[in-house]
Amino acid sequence: MVFMNKDAEFIKEYQRQFEKKIKENEISVLEHWKGRLDKLVSMKPEGIASLQLEMKKLSDMMGNRIKILKRD
Repeated sequence: MVFMNKDAEFIKEYQRQFEKKIKENEISVLEHWKGRLDKLVSMKPEGIASLQLEMKKLSDMMGNRIKILKRD
């Protein structure tokens, strides 16, 4: 019984640490892309075409990152 209790405690602690790491990673990703979007929002584009170009660049960056992550 003592071993089962220690195993359960270990699993619970490991799961807590895993969930904490997942949350930290998600926050990091969201902060990165929010920063990119904030930069886009603060731009003073000369017209809709330049804004669309910047949005396309951001979309391409996100697409490339997704491809890289899916390869791993």
